[in-house]
Amino acid sequence: MATRDFFVEIGTGELPPKALRQLSQAFTAGIRGAVESAALGFTSIDSFATPRRLAVRISGLDEKQADKAVERTGPAVAAAYDKEGEPTPAAAGFARSCGVDLEALEQVEKDGVLKLTFRSTSKGSETKALLADIVVKALASLPIPKKMRWGSSREEFVRPVHWIVMLFGDEVLPATILGIDSGKHSRGHRFMHDQTIEISSPAQYEALLEKAFVVVDYEARKEIIRRLVTEQGEQLGATVIIEEDLLDEVTALVEWPVALTGRFDEHFLSVPREALVSSLKSHQKCFYLLDEKEQLLPNFITVSNIISQDPAQVIAGNERVIRPRLSDAKFFFDTDRKQTLASRQEQLKTIVFQQELGTVFEKSARVSQLSLFIAAQLSASGPWCERAALLSKCDLVTDLVSEFAELQGIAGYHYALHDKEPDEVALALNEQYMPRFSGDQLPSTTTGCVLAIADKLDTIVGLFAIGQPPTGSKDPFALRRAALGILRIIVEKELDLDILLCIRNACEQYSALKLPEGLDTQVFDFLLDRFRAWYQAEGISAEVFQSVFQLKPTKPWDFNLRIRAVHRFSQLAEAQSLASANKRVSNILQKQGDNANAGDAVDPSLFKDAAEQQLADTLEQCRLVAEPLFQKREYTAGLEALAGSKQAIDNFFEKVLVMDEDLALRANRIKLLAALRTQFLQVADISYLHQS
Repeated sequence: MATRDFFVEIGTGELPPKALRQLSQAFTAGIRGAVESAALGFTSIDSFATPRRLAVRISGLDEKQADKAVERTGPAVAAAYDKEGEPTPAAAGFARSCGVDLEALEQVEKDGVLKLTFRSTSKGSETKALLADIVVKALASLPIPKKMRWGSSREEFVRPVHWIVMLFGDEVLPATILGIDSGKHSRGHRFMHDQTIEISSPAQYEALLEKAFVVVDYEARKEIIRRLVTEQGEQLGATVIIEEDLLDEVTALVEWPVALTGRFDEHFLSVPREALVSSLKSHQKCFYLLDEKEQLLPNFITVSNIISQDPAQVIAGNERVIRPRLSDAKFFFDTDRKQTLASRQEQLKTIVFQQELGTVFEKSARVSQLSLFIAAQLSASGPWCERAALLSKCDLVTDLVSEFAELQGIAGYHYALHDKEPDEVALALNEQYMPRFSGDQLPSTTTGCVLAIADKLDTIVGLFAIGQPPTGSKDPFALRRAALGILRIIVEKELDLDILLCIRNACEQYSALKLPEGLDTQVFDFLLDRFRAWYQAEGISAEVFQSVFQLKPTKPWDFNLRIRAVHRFSQLAEAQSLASANKRVSNILQKQGDNANAGDAVDPSLFKDAAEQQLADTLEQCRLVAEPLFQKREYTAGLEALAGSKQAIDNFFEKVLVMDEDLALRANRIKLLAALRTQFLQVADISYLHQS
C-alpha cells in the first residue's frame, strides 16, 4: 500500500514550561491512538516541542484504510420463507436493511443453522480525509486545566494559536483548526530569525528549523543544554548540579540554548546553602556549582535563549536580578537569628493546624508527648526527642520560611545550631519531614526518626478522629504518603517499635475530642494496608502478604521480616503441600470450635497408628529447632526447619482417620493437628499459600 509522511505543527504563544513535556506527550499519544483506531499502518511517530510549538510527524502512513469484508447475518432460512417458499417479512426486512434485493442474499450455515447472510466489502476511507478530525480531537483532549481565549475569537486553547502547518507528503491538508487555516509555513526563532519558513515536506522539518535557530526536538535540546552546562562547569573546575526537573523546565523555556556563567558576592555564602540554591533554581532557573569539597561556589550557570553579541551584558543582567534575591535571603537569615527558636513557641498559638484539631502549638505539644513514648520504646534520648518536638514547628514563623516556604525544617536546623541546641536535636528539625517523597532519604538520627514518626502519626490519628481519612483516590492530606513514610522508617532503620501502642498513645493526646470507637484499630489497619502496595511492587504475591496480615503483627519491622521469610518459604518444594495441609487442618479445627484446644497436651498413649507417633516426634524435633529461631526473629531458618515435617504430615493424612468414631482418639488427633498449626502460626497463616 502507498504511504506518505504526515506532519502537523501548532504554533502558539509561549507555552507553560512545566506543562510543555506533558502537553507534547499527550498530543502525540492522542494522534497515535486515533491513527491506530482507524487501522492505519505507519512506520514511526516523532514528537517535537518548543516554547512556541507542538508538532507530530508520522512516517510511512498509509494513504488509505484497507477495504474490509463485511458479513451480516439475518434470520434462519426456515423463518425467512413460508411453506410455499415465499419470503416472509423477516427476510424482506433483512434485505431492505442491507440495501439489496433478496436475490443478493446468500444462505450460510452458522452454528448448525442455515441463515440468510449478506456479504459485501466496505471501502476504506482516504487517510487525508481523516487527519484533520484526528488532530482536532487530539487537541481537544489535551490535559489543559484552564484554557484561554484571545482577540475576538471564541476558540479556546492553552495559549493563543498563531499558525498551523499540516502536510500529507508535500500536499497541504486544508483545514481550519482553533480558528486558524492550515498551511505550510512555520516560524523561526522569535529574535534571531523572526521570519516564516516554508516546510515543503515533513522530513525537512528539523533541518529547516535548525537553520532558523530552533532545535525542535525536545530531548535533543535537553541533551544540548546538559552538555553546555557541564562544559561551563568544567571550565571552572567545578561540578554542576543538574537536577532533572530544573533541566526539563529550562528545556521548555528556550529554543536555541546558550549557557553562560555568572557570579555572586562571596559574602552570601554565609547563608544556608539551601536558601541560595532555592533562589537560583526556583526564581532564576539557574544551575549551581560545587567545588571538589562539595562546597557551594559563588557562581551560577544560566541558559539564555539567544546568541548575544555581548554575552557579558547578558551575564551582568542575570547577576543584577539574582543579587536582590540573595540579599533578601541573607537579611532574613541574619534577622531571624536575633531571636531563638524556643522564644517563638508562643507565636505558634496563632497558627491553626486544622480547625477541629487546634493550633500548631497544640500539635507540637501532642507530638512531644508521643515522642517521649516512642523514645522509651527505642531507648532513645527522651529529653532530646521532647525538645526537638517542641521546637519542630518554630521556624514556620521565621522571615526566611515566610519568604522561602520550601526551607521549612532546613531553616529550623540552622537556627537550632545557632542557638547551641544539641546537634541531633537540630538535625531532627529537618529530618521530621523525611521521607518527603517516594524514594527520598530517611532520617539519619534516632531523634529524627522518632520525631518523623510522631509527627506523621499525630496527623493521621487526628484526621481519622474527625472523620477525614483518605477515600478512593482522594487523599488531600497525603495520609497514605505519611503512613508509608512511617513504615519505611521503622523497617529500613530496623526499629523494634510497636506501632499499635504508639497509635493508642497518639489517641490519648486527643483527650479534648470525642474519639470514635475502634479508632486505634482503624488507624492500625490503615497503616498495615500500606504494606500491600509496597510488597506488590516488589513482586511478592498477595497470598504471602495475606498470610502475615491475617496475624496482624503490631511491629512493622517484625511484619516485614515475616513477609520476607514466607516469600522465601513459598518457593520451597514443600511449600504447597504444607500450605494444603495447614488449610485442611484449619478447616478441621474451625469445625471443632471450642473442642479444638491447642493448649491441651497430646496423649501418646492414645496413638494407635505409627503415623501418629511419627508426626508427634517430628513436630517435637521441629519445635526444638524452630522455636529458638523464631524467638530471635530468624523466621526464614525457622520455617525451613518446619518444612522438614512434610513427609510426616503427608503420611499422617494418608494413614490416619482424624474423625474416628472413638471420641477420645478423635480429640487426641485434633490436639496433634492443633499443635502442628500452632507451630506455623508463630510466623504466618501459611494456609493462605494454598492454591486451590
